[in-house]
Amino acid sequence: MLVAAPERWDEACFAVPAVRALMASGLRVGVLCRAWQREFWETLPGLEVIECPRKARELASVIAGKWQAALVWEKGVAEEAARLGEVPRRFGPADANLIKQLTHPLAAAEKPLEHRVRFYLSAVEKMGIATTQAEFFKPADVGIAPEAGAVLLSPESDYGASHEWLLERWLEIGRRLIDAGHHVTVAGMDERRRSMAEALASGLGGKVEFFRAVPLAGTLPLLAVHGLVVAADGSLPHLAAHAGTTCVTLFGPNDPQWRRPLGRRHAVVARHVECAPCLLDKCPLDLRCQRELEVKRVWAAIQEKQAG
Repeated sequence: MLVAAPERWDEACFAVPAVRALMASGLRVGVLCRAWQREFWETLPGLEVIECPRKARELASVIAGKWQAALVWEKGVAEEAARLGEVPRRFGPADANLIKQLTHPLAAAEKPLEHRVRFYLSAVEKMGIATTQAEFFKPADVGIAPEAGAVLLSPESDYGASHEWLLERWLEIGRRLIDAGHHVTVAGMDERRRSMAEALASGLGGKVEFFRAVPLAGTLPLLAVHGLVVAADGSLPHLAAHAGTTCVTLFGPNDPQWRRPLGRRHAVVARHVECAPCLLDKCPLDLRCQRELEVKRVWAAIQEKQAG
């Protein structure tokens, strides 16, 4: 069974339990992914990882005649390659964008406010494969033990500026952590300009370390070494959760019931306002979901996770 990996990082993380369920069923499973995701998918032992080139025809020639079935969740190079490579059975959700390319459409649908992971699990369940084993949801073993007292702050979001908390409040959280004796690291995600993460690291002085979490898959060991990650809602907390780190994620326009990092050990902090969740990457109003999120609430969540 070939699986076409979702290209968004959060979606890739949400697909992991379904891929593990396929592997546990006894099928030979391979994943088609972009080059930047290879290190991520290689954290699943026994999974065959095949990089997708830019052109579907190149990939089709690689997979032709070697696989009996493919599972695709979205249109893209991998989906087109499965069709061009004449994979005989092509499974996927029966939506308007995919159904004409599938031989076996699956009537998998999410319910209102159901976590996004159900989108992936339900498709596999429609194939007659059980998905309820706890080990399908466990973090990956990246071979790195967390360092006691190490906390990573990630104030930037690759989802857009409306997903980012205020810098002065990040500074207060950072100072509290330093005063409490924690080893604090700041991760930046923006390569194009002086970023909020750089401003945070600079504002906290020489008592913190700074690194750029680019490319994200290559940072899995750095994420795993931290016992706690405090992050803006974005791709990074999903990768950190996959690496086994406990996350406190600050939500704004997104819906935590739908897209929180996988795992019960994590915490989400959000200030519910009238316009949330708007799901927008740019706020058309006054960014009230971020401005009304108080330091004391974030600090309380951090203390709770440290105590746990």
